[in-house]
Amino acid sequence: MVELHDQTLRDAHQSVLATRLRTEDMVPICSKMDEVGFHSLEVWGGATFDACIRYLNEDPWERLSTLKEHLPNTPLQMLERAMNIVAYRNFPDDMVKKFIHYAHKNGCDNFRIFDALNDLRNMRVPIETAKKVGGHVQGSLCYTISPIHTVERYVEDFKKLEKMGCDSLCIKDMAGMISPTRAYDIIKGCKDAGIKIPIDLHSHNTSGMTGLSYMKACEAGVDILDSSISSLTGATGQPPTESIVAALKDTEYDTDYDMELLMDIREYFNEVWRKYSHLHRDQALRIDPSVTMHQIPGGMLSNLVSQLEKQGAADSYDEVLKEVPRVRKDFGFPPLVTPSSQVVGVQSVMNVKFGRYKRITNDTKEYFRGMYGKPPGEITDEMYETILGPDWRDQVIDDRPASLKQPEFKKRRDELDDMGLLRKPEDALTYGIYPDIGLKFLKGDVTAEFTSDQLPLKKPEEKTEVIRRPEYPLQGKVRVDGKNYQVKMKNQDTVTVDGKDYRISVLFPDGQNKSSTKSKNKSEPSGEEIEVVSPMLGTILRIPVSAGDKVSAGDPIAILEAMKMENDITAPKDGTVKELHVKKGEDVEEGALIATLV
Repeated sequence: MVELHDQTLRDAHQSVLATRLRTEDMVPICSKMDEVGFHSLEVWGGATFDACIRYLNEDPWERLSTLKEHLPNTPLQMLERAMNIVAYRNFPDDMVKKFIHYAHKNGCDNFRIFDALNDLRNMRVPIETAKKVGGHVQGSLCYTISPIHTVERYVEDFKKLEKMGCDSLCIKDMAGMISPTRAYDIIKGCKDAGIKIPIDLHSHNTSGMTGLSYMKACEAGVDILDSSISSLTGATGQPPTESIVAALKDTEYDTDYDMELLMDIREYFNEVWRKYSHLHRDQALRIDPSVTMHQIPGGMLSNLVSQLEKQGAADSYDEVLKEVPRVRKDFGFPPLVTPSSQVVGVQSVMNVKFGRYKRITNDTKEYFRGMYGKPPGEITDEMYETILGPDWRDQVIDDRPASLKQPEFKKRRDELDDMGLLRKPEDALTYGIYPDIGLKFLKGDVTAEFTSDQLPLKKPEEKTEVIRRPEYPLQGKVRVDGKNYQVKMKNQDTVTVDGKDYRISVLFPDGQNKSSTKSKNKSEPSGEEIEVVSPMLGTILRIPVSAGDKVSAGDPIAILEAMKMENDITAPKDGTVKELHVKKGEDVEEGALIATLV
């Protein structure tokens, strides 16, 4: 007999609906899902915590406790990112321990714990803590394809996880690219090596071969398979629960689940799928064998499409997919799973948008410093120098990253209490893990993108605008710093100010000047002021300078969160900050004025 771990309420909608499924659309079907007899249901963790407070205006802790109330008979599981918890950086031990304590208290029974780099040092504290609070620990290794990720390496690491106290193990194929042969070899290798605890195979439909891989996994002795109700599978989602049940019926692997009950659940989620039609994306629904090359996981693939659309770069999708494997090799072949998938993916977007490593995210720098853990493979000295500079050897650490961090929970709790926002201990974790959006959520300043009763949303009608070329010369007045200038546009590249001609140009990030009437330079003699603009859409996280501060070329003027990663907006040359035009927490568009330097 093979059991199923159903992921409809977590990874399924993360993979095909950009993690936007609201709790009120989960609760009505819970009683029927609770009847099936699943090994477990994944309902929490991963990107759902972030999405709740960022997009849905829902308290993730309340979601967990609500689902536990409506699913009393089935173990509930969360995906826990080791020392990253549910975010994108390593946290100190006390934050991890407190989070697991309150997750279990609010209804989480099983903890699937993984580290993005398969660095077992990062998994020790969450494994020990989850065991201590009475949870079931599923030690997970991220599956990837590379010259260094061999069957033998996986078997040896799974043996270590069993010795660390795990109750079960999981092959986490987050990109849906495990072949039938590789699935069989790893599982059979574990069984032959004497591993006694159950083994789970997690995969997605993306490559198109996952059904075959699941069958070979059964032949190798797999104990649990991951699935989701067919309505929310698509290509980037998991293999459909009903199809697996039908395929294994009357075999030695028969799940013995009620197919009629599953069809009732399917009918409900068919309606949910129709309600959320504004989030449907073709790229998330089509089989894509190229995943074996770019290796982007299902959850990130659908979110990547959404993020590129927001950045106005949707037409760069295919180019980004080609850049990802090149960046991944540069990074030492990390498995692409949160947060490494975000780090590699966003850096790939930057490379396509601005030129290879012309703009480097702060998270890329942190990865190379070792602040996510030890990269799986070797990284060249040239790459280290490209990312960190000539003194890179002084910046790279060998320790477990969290061991360098100071305790944080009490500090965050006291800060919230001083602000009058601490309503329950869990709030300190929400704030500590996501200081900016978490604080905004706790203040009540987050507006939900939509509620269930507003669905389905109408898609905006496409409008075609006719843009007419202006006739030159154009004349008029512009006002700069309180002074009026009479200007005449001779053509799209030249402006006359007070009788003197100036050529208008935009300095692009790749260092090339390209003519444009949308100049970021002023229509006055140059050298007086420098305008610093945002390179992309995002949110201002921090502003490390004040008006009057002297800055050098390359110094950060503001830190921008874009696509969930941090990016420095830097001074293009030496100068003094004359004026700041944005505030912390402000959303900015690409090209928005951030600061003026003199």
